[in-house]
Amino acid sequence: MIDGVRIKELKIITDERGRLMEILRCDDEIFKKFGQVYITTALRGAVKAWHYHKLQTDNFCCIFGKICLTLYDSRENSATFKSINEFILSTELPRLIQIPNLVYHGFKGISQNESIVVNIPTEPYNRQTADEYRIDPYENDIPYNWKEK
Repeated sequence: MIDGVRIKELKIITDERGRLMEILRCDDEIFKKFGQVYITTALRGAVKAWHYHKLQTDNFCCIFGKICLTLYDSRENSATFKSINEFILSTELPRLIQIPNLVYHGFKGISQNESIVVNIPTEPYNRQTADEYRIDPYENDIPYNWKEK
């Protein structure tokens, strides 16, 4: 496991009316602080990668469909430098993955239909000075091939 990555196993509570799933609470051990909540989607085969943040920590949860979330530790002073983690996230595998700052991450839609991902970052998005640093998903130094996944 990449140093600083945390996983919260989520519970789905079902009754005759439907389902409820708590994703992140302010009294969770994994909770750091609140910046904003947003959703992003991916069609089957679509790749949304690679990027990292200098300040913010992300908290990803797939609430519809299925994704392959992949992390790469490029932090030279990290005990897990150059490590890669893959996580399958879906409603059948309800988990919250906390991604520390400075760790590259991205995901690929792997369900038949569009997948919906909720992110609860620790910082609000600043359109003037975005804390977002991107590289091409295929042409880079990360030893990972999105085409094979």
